[in-house]
Amino acid sequence: MNTARDLYPEERRARILEYISQAGRASVADLSRQFSVSEVTIRADLQSLAEQRLVLRTHGGAVAANSRLLDDLSLAIRRKQQVLEKSRIGEAAATMIADGDAVFLDSSSTALAIAQHLRDHHDLTIITNSLAIASDLLAAPGVTVVMPGGRLRRDTASVIGPDGLNTLRKYNIQKGFFGAHGLSLPEGLTDVSEAEAEFKQPIVALCRRVIAVLDATKWGRVGLASFAAPEDIHCVITDSHAPTEMVDAVRQLGIEVVLV
Repeated sequence: MNTARDLYPEERRARILEYISQAGRASVADLSRQFSVSEVTIRADLQSLAEQRLVLRTHGGAVAANSRLLDDLSLAIRRKQQVLEKSRIGEAAATMIADGDAVFLDSSSTALAIAQHLRDHHDLTIITNSLAIASDLLAAPGVTVVMPGGRLRRDTASVIGPDGLNTLRKYNIQKGFFGAHGLSLPEGLTDVSEAEAEFKQPIVALCRRVIAVLDATKWGRVGLASFAAPEDIHCVITDSHAPTEMVDAVRQLGIEVVLV
């Protein structure tokens, strides 16, 4: 019988999938030790499985695609990651929003950080598919919240689907703020969910100004599907730990990068 080190990639990925299916989740470090290969190799294995929709990538590992842990590993955990960075990004993004604007905020945890700085605005229209953002702005009397129709995604507490896009087309959306699984070149902004990317893509086209809100961990990462090409992006707001070389490469494309 072959040892873990002697397995072909396809055999190793099959065993990784079996392990994750049984355990519900696994970390890159644990899989690296178990299969006696580098963490780089394991990340490639998990990415391959994620692209086949057999597992869902998470920060530092993966969970089974049908795992009940998905709800807890998505919005709740994303809120707890890079909290200070997201707060600074949210505050910086909020300074770009004026009373009277119509603004789109997606269902990312960073967009939620923006909403938390908008409660004192007046005559502001927030268009969002995020239940968390809508709930957060209930106590903001000067903010009108518009939500498109669609189907509920429990893992992100959001509504997606083509049903609500016609509603959004009647608005002149000055700015759209988008979180992402990753920002890379030439892929642009990507998401691990094809459905989420398909929802965001036409909204990007409706926004006069497209602003990515990403902490430093998102730079260089590539998700399953792109929803905004580099030429669609006008600005990126990120934290000061973003990789210098990639920041310079993005700026050379004419994209404004704000470091906070």
